[in-house]
Amino acid sequence: MKVYIAGPMTGIPNLNFPAFHEAASRLRAEGHHVVNPAEINADPSAGWLECMRADIREMVTCEAIFLLPGWELSRGATLERHIAERLGFVILAADEVAA
Repeated sequence: MKVYIAGPMTGIPNLNFPAFHEAASRLRAEGHHVVNPAEINADPSAGWLECMRADIREMVTCEAIFLLPGWELSRGATLERHIAERLGFVILAADEVAA
């Protein structure tokens, strides 16, 4: 399955990239093709809108969304979840998946 990772970045040390990379590694180990925003937008100085446009462009090619802890407090991740839900994606939450 092609899975997009969504979660908070703004205001978190290192833009929360370690959590995104850990989730990507885990999902890939399970055999999924992963779209990781931390890989799409590796430049920490890029603007929010620029990043969201690039992320959503890739996200809509997926079949599932994987929500990192704290996603509900993130403006971008809540938007991504809304889009995913409306497009009929499988919704996976990190806190509901066994480690």
